Amino acid sequence: MRKVQFTILLIVFSAPTFPIGTKESRKNIPKIDFSCSGCELLYEQMKLEGLIQFNTFKAAYTGYIKLNIQNNPLLTVIDFNLPSSKKRMYVLNLVKKEVLFVSYVSHGRNSGGNYATSFSNRNGSHQSSLGFYRTAGTYKGGNGYSLLLDGLEEGINDQARPRAIVIHGADYCSEEVIRSSRRLGRSFGCPALPRELAKPIINTIKGRSLLFIYANQSDYLAMSEVL
Repeated sequence: MRKVQFTILLIVFSAPTFPIGTKESRKNIPKIDFSCSGCELLYEQMKLEGLIQFNTFKAAYTGYIKLNIQNNPLLTVIDFNLPSSKKRMYVLNLVKKEVLFVSYVSHGRNSGGNYATSFSNRNGSHQSSLGFYRTAGTYKGGNGYSLLLDGLEEGINDQARPRAIVIHGADYCSEEVIRSSRRLGRSFGCPALPRELAKPIINTIKGRSLLFIYANQSDYLAMSEVL
């Protein structure tokens, strides 16, 4: 009997050392690694091998499944693991399993030269921001026909509107510039497109479709609540 009482007391007094459900305990719980159910099959069906890195597509698809509350079939992926001299923007229709556009896209002037390696959510940084966005409406401004973006990740890209981070066309985003400079020109942080593709891409993805800008950056992966 004494042995049973001692065991009960030990459990009672030991319990406070395991703060289940507190902020402290949640900090030590690893984030869920989504299984990306159907991701590999979709990747194969859309014949994306050799076009988009699988890890990039898996990250984009994971966020799409979680954030696509409007059931929009479109997903735009920008892979900043690639240099600006390569086409690294992909507009995908996941329902029809179609690749709609593959395009060059510029990054922010303070994010790097040919490769984007530094990112910021701060106004005036002239750097690109990673993460998931939702497209909004269009307008005509100083850069012509442009698409508003809403950053969906707090502390990562949620200052997109105040920073005027939009999709627009730019003369410095062209194969001619690549031939002369070996890289694209750079923006103030906007994902800028070739002039001839800006309007058709904007008109395709406007109206609350998802956009994902990715780079294999440990800081982003640690901060993101989506991945």
